[in-house]
Amino acid sequence: MDFLISNAYAQAAVPAAAPNPLMSFLPLVILFGVFYFMLIRPQMKRAKEQRAMISALAKGDEVLTSGGLLGRIEDIAEQFVTLEVAPNVVVKLQKQAISAVLPKGTLKSA
Repeated sequence: MDFLISNAYAQAAVPAAAPNPLMSFLPLVILFGVFYFMLIRPQMKRAKEQRAMISALAKGDEVLTSGGLLGRIEDIAEQFVTLEVAPNVVVKLQKQAISAVLPKGTLKSA
């Protein structure tokens, strides 16, 4: 009865094509590129503009702080700015708290 059943042998292994290592990192590289151009680069540009604005501050400039105060610069030190927010009301704050320089005459209309 053994002559009716033939022996089953394993097929010879076919070598699988090795994936290109560059293709496996391609989605990661594309994702980093998207993050760089959509998030990192615009943030660096805004930070550069903020540093330039802060370094260009001068006495008498009318500014808006990040807390929402409007005032005129009375004195500038290395890290701090003295801001007049109302007649005879002076506030001292960090330079980084200034978010915008306003056009001259803004305080009179506000």
